[in-house]
Amino acid sequence: MITAGDWTLRRAGMACHDAVVSLQRAAYARNRDLLGVTPLPLLADYRVILRDKEVWLAVSDAGVLAGVLVLEHRPGDLMIESVATDPGSQGQGLGRAMLSAAETRARNLGYGIVRLYTGSVLTHLIDWYRRHGFAVDRIETLSDRTITHMMKRLAD
Repeated sequence: MITAGDWTLRRAGMACHDAVVSLQRAAYARNRDLLGVTPLPLLADYRVILRDKEVWLAVSDAGVLAGVLVLEHRPGDLMIESVATDPGSQGQGLGRAMLSAAETRARNLGYGIVRLYTGSVLTHLIDWYRRHGFAVDRIETLSDRTITHMMKRLAD
């Protein structure tokens, strides 16, 4: 378990597959409209994600799944692959809590850098990540979209 602010996140298992996929679809629906293409987290096979990566669940006091955090261990950094908040739980500090949880997890694993990416047209998200200490690392152009890669160096 990871505690971040008022939230406690617990590891997901394969039994959580359907709930994770459902939350991801709901959380990224707005981004699909803004991007004009399917967001990368919705192209993923969540059976593989649940098997190979760290998936953390934020569950409300009422037992409702409110958020999903997906982390990938990489040489030299921890990649945040997804910070997804159920639309009904947005605006309550859960996204900020999940970012904090990712940073805590990175420190506990000995990483000094956390990375993430988002669609370049999602300027509201780029600005939000900047307010939380992330800086643009590079811009990547794919065949159907442009991605902004961001990073944050963690203080000792």
